[in-house]
Amino acid sequence: MMAVSVLVLTLVLFSIFTYSFVDVNVPYLENLYTGYYSAHRILLTSLYVILISVLFGCFYFSTKNVDKLKNNLKKIVIFVILLAIIAYPAALTFDIFNYMTTAKVLFLHQENPYIIYPIEFIDDSYLEFTRATNKTALYGPFWIMLSGIPHLAGLGNFILTLFSFKVFIALFYIGTIYMIGKIDKNAVIFFALNPLVIVETLVSGHNDIVMIFFAIVSFYLFFKKRYGLSALAFIGSILIKFATLFLIPVFIAMAKDNIIGKKIDKEKAFVYSAGFMFLIFLLSPLREELYPWYAVWFVVFTSFLYKNKFLQNLVLVFSFGLMLRYVPYMATGTYFGFTPIVRNLLMIAPLVLFLIFSWLKIVFPRLLKLLR
Repeated sequence: MMAVSVLVLTLVLFSIFTYSFVDVNVPYLENLYTGYYSAHRILLTSLYVILISVLFGCFYFSTKNVDKLKNNLKKIVIFVILLAIIAYPAALTFDIFNYMTTAKVLFLHQENPYIIYPIEFIDDSYLEFTRATNKTALYGPFWIMLSGIPHLAGLGNFILTLFSFKVFIALFYIGTIYMIGKIDKNAVIFFALNPLVIVETLVSGHNDIVMIFFAIVSFYLFFKKRYGLSALAFIGSILIKFATLFLIPVFIAMAKDNIIGKKIDKEKAFVYSAGFMFLIFLLSPLREELYPWYAVWFVVFTSFLYKNKFLQNLVLVFSFGLMLRYVPYMATGTYFGFTPIVRNLLMIAPLVLFLIFSWLKIVFPRLLKLLR
């Protein structure tokens, strides 16, 4: 359990580290602003790389003793959630501010966020630090309605609202873990303790986990032959983000097997689900760009494919590469110049090295055998 202890300790350090990125434009957190991120970019970037590398390394080695990990999983997950929730959510991205601002448009200003831009409320203090204020709502109507819960729980207080959104997202993380366990207990660890999932869901508070929660609920209900409720959950998932539309062929195939009396092959269903969600992940730059948190879409289905260790390790290495996409901007403060190229190189490099290493592990023993 040494790896798990180091993972938890590293998460403590990571949570503290996130407060180095408090934005000067967030007046509600002015007492926490240090300006450190602009004055010491290289140092912070180096610390980020070290912390992320340790998190992924610890996760990899902790899964070597799965049985012991399972026995302590609940305690570990509780620690992980508490540590990640207290982290500053806008260290890597600003999406949580967009959620809060869009919720204000609907529930405070009582305007349609699909028509009215946040920037139209010129006196709103959130405009100073929210990105995409010149865009209408970026997410489905179900998410907009759900966002009313943490918005109202915040009671008009920025800090309370900010962490209400984080807690709200964390509840869906817990729910997703629970539903994965209901389908297959052996699949829980790969998702629950995956550093990318922890950082992008619990630290940054991305709403992709809400979409995924309803998708997994839909699968669970389908396997239980509760088709009406399964369809409702699936529609709910689509109406949060539209990415799960790509799972329709999987549900059609399972429905066909049901009709002809053939037993549903769950593993096959999750293979195709992971494949389709990876496909929409790759197509995401057609709309904006390849965001690291989109990996949650296929990581969750890969968790069910634990019999294929090579695939899971491949996804884990790729997840690490995706987390390195933050490095160029963190180091330079610009999205232009060489940043896009370096981001892609950093994303692909771990994957290429892993494939080369895997190939050498196969080839070298064969060469030695031939030489003998």
